[in-house]
Amino acid sequence: MHKYLRAIGFSQLQTKKELNAILSDIIKNAEIRQYTSLENDVIFAEFSKEFAKNIGLAVRGEFDEEEFLYDYYYPYFSGDEISSQEDVSVERQAEKESYAGVCDDIKVGVSLIFYLQNIIDYIKVKNLDLLPVKGTTLTLTGLSVQGIIMMPIVKNETEKQKIKKVSNNRNHLIEAARKGDEEAIENLTLEDMDTYTVISRKIQKEDVFSLVDTYFMPYGVECDQYSVLGEISDYILVQNSLTGEEVYQLKIICNEIILQIAINRQDLYGEPMVGRRFKGVIWLQGYINFPNE
Repeated sequence: MHKYLRAIGFSQLQTKKELNAILSDIIKNAEIRQYTSLENDVIFAEFSKEFAKNIGLAVRGEFDEEEFLYDYYYPYFSGDEISSQEDVSVERQAEKESYAGVCDDIKVGVSLIFYLQNIIDYIKVKNLDLLPVKGTTLTLTGLSVQGIIMMPIVKNETEKQKIKKVSNNRNHLIEAARKGDEEAIENLTLEDMDTYTVISRKIQKEDVFSLVDTYFMPYGVECDQYSVLGEISDYILVQNSLTGEEVYQLKIICNEIILQIAINRQDLYGEPMVGRRFKGVIWLQGYINFPNE
């Protein structure tokens, strides 16, 4: 069974029989049904159902004449915030009709690779030969099965403004370096060396999380999983309508990116509050907002 089922409140599922009963109900009583055509005039379909606000299960497969042939399912969390306005590229995954998206946002420092949620929209655009689409935005969400709440680093207003200024300057340098500006590349290299020297000196006497306020790093061997640390800007507690399990939905600021995370209450160590920080490993999902939506 899918590792991240527990993130949306299905931690007690034990057998394939129990899971298949839920998936059959979704196919029969789906809240959202989407269809598109693939090669050889095959009809590809997605049936999805929410079990709490913005979280649910989606089932995908193909139609053989009048019969729906189930292929795979996945748990999802639908966000409502714009995370990035950078261009996104999409690639089909090898083993099934699913897609991964890639977004190079200068604020993060690494290429964001995510599991694409709205593949039906993407396939329709692709079938109309409209790729690449300009002016898209990206909504990023994450599912987590283990996380902790950490206290914030106390900063006064002057320090916050200084951090923001340094970040803006760095983003401008990265943008220039992307265009081949050798001076910008050299300045970034020197800046990284200075940062490494300062941290190496301080780490001997201070805790790393008192020095590092936020981070976004690849985790493990799967390309769409990340270890994140970010400041909580909002949160709600919802209940899975089928199992009764409670799920936290956290909105965090991570490397200046807005990221929304769903995690089972029993998997979160600590009490979330605005201003505190979330640290954990997430499975990153993304929804491409096309201009005509």
